[in-house]
Amino acid sequence: MFIQTEATPNPATLKFLPGRPVLESGALDMPTKEAAAQSPLAERLFDIPNVGGVFFGADFISITKTDGEWQQIKPAVLGAIMEHYMSGEPLLASGADAADEGADEFFDEKDAETVTLI
Repeated sequence: MFIQTEATPNPATLKFLPGRPVLESGALDMPTKEAAAQSPLAERLFDIPNVGGVFFGADFISITKTDGEWQQIKPAVLGAIMEHYMSGEPLLASGADAADEGADEFFDEKDAETVTLI
């Protein structure tokens, strides 16, 4: 599996492109470790030091760091993404749904342009 990375306008955020679908529709923002409880992959990513936010799009995962340098964080993020896809685990935990109480909402089509910029 080859995962590409792309810079974003925000130097604290890096976009990871796994070359396969990430989220079937919309986007999902998990700005805290508590919000990440709805996704095994997001939980795994938040276990990496200095990961401060996870965002899933249709074909990408954006990670926002709180501190440190990407050259130290990036290998751990790549490893976590690869492990997740190789494990066959679902992206969202069973029972997790954007409509659940406390879950972050999926974005609708009007947000597509912003998501694309990320």
